[in-house]
Amino acid sequence: MPAQPAHPPRPPYRGRFAPSPTGPLHFGSLLVAFGSWLLARRAGGEWLVRVEDIDPPREVAGAAGAQLRTLSAFGLHPDRPVEHQSRRGALYAEALARLLDGGLAFECHCSRTDLAASGGIHRRCVPGARRTDPAIRLRVGDGTRMAFDDGVHGRVTQDVAREAGDFVLRRADGPWAYQLAVVVDDAAQGITDIVRGADLLDSTPRQLLLQQALGLPRPRYLHLPLVLDGDGRKLSKSLHALAVDAGHPLPALRAAWRALGQAPHALPSHAALAPLLAAAVAAIDPARIPQAPVSIAALHNGAAMDDA
Repeated sequence: MPAQPAHPPRPPYRGRFAPSPTGPLHFGSLLVAFGSWLLARRAGGEWLVRVEDIDPPREVAGAAGAQLRTLSAFGLHPDRPVEHQSRRGALYAEALARLLDGGLAFECHCSRTDLAASGGIHRRCVPGARRTDPAIRLRVGDGTRMAFDDGVHGRVTQDVAREAGDFVLRRADGPWAYQLAVVVDDAAQGITDIVRGADLLDSTPRQLLLQQALGLPRPRYLHLPLVLDGDGRKLSKSLHALAVDAGHPLPALRAAWRALGQAPHALPSHAALAPLLAAAVAAIDPARIPQAPVSIAALHNGAAMDDA
């Protein structure tokens, strides 16, 4: 293993929100932004924003700027300048070189077709496969298991070899893979606490393994409930994933508060944005955050009952 770089001491609490610029900020993303902001403020820590713009085919022109303006309209202001992953390629390249030099990563010439029979899980390369644009994967030994304690879901254990396999660090078409970029960035920015949606719960063991391979510190994790539409689909993949209304932030913030399992009456019934946010910071109780997904319909019904 190559010599590991020294890392500066981490602050007591530093959280972050890391949206992908694939469209306007919808309610599911607002829930994560609000939840991560609240927990950072409750701990007296810092809250950062990082734009995850390393997948150009999925990006929507102007989306990043629109998302940042919406966060500002909701009173969710980062404590440091916003970072963009698209400008951080040198950090990812350095980390990848260390893994390759240490024999912990390897070139993979397998195609998606080659891995179809295993459900896309890579355990060994197809003999004789060659391509001009190989992917780079992390080498995951047989029986590799990772475990962590999540702030909402408790103890989570995964057999990474069986459930994820040798996972991609740099894609065959060139872009950096999410798993590498997020691990490198969280360490470089001194993130101590990762609060994000439960759709990323099963990615965490891969990130722990990569942190271990790179000699990086392990943050604490807390995964917030997903928001589903009436058909049970994750809101970000739903036709109902409409942008939140930046001109009227209070209704969406109250709905996000209910989705976080918090007592609606803990917030003042008639308050401007700043007093409502202050009350939410004072009242947020992580123990009330649910594991189960929440539906938009239930949130709308809850709002109607609150108003009754």
